Amino acid sequence: MTRGIRGLTVGLVGAALASTAATIFLWWSPASANDAAPVAAALSEGAIQWGFVAAALATGLSALGAGIAVAAVGTAAIGALAEKPELLGRTLILVGLAEGIAIYGLIISILILNRIL
Repeated sequence: MTRGIRGLTVGLVGAALASTAATIFLWWSPASANDAAPVAAALSEGAIQWGFVAAALATGLSALGAGIAVAAVGTAAIGALAEKPELLGRTLILVGLAEGIAIYGLIISILILNRIL
């Protein structure tokens, strides 16, 4: 197994485990559902739980997408740097843009949780 595929596999498994753990924690967390008493009049308990699932999926799937993007861009960046070391700044920008996907998902999950709680 090459290094790129091994890194991609580790990233995918880590993102899947993180999103699964977040979903399980938020789905069966009675404290989170009980703390949402002011919103309980407007939203049912099932709607609150689905909001938690949506927040967990937004974070988990965006982390998964970011892992795939960083694996592809990072591999290409290392290959480009092997031939032209002066491309370091440009490749760092591209890897940073790929990592931004996970931050967008985190922001969306924070917005969902703020709306629920």
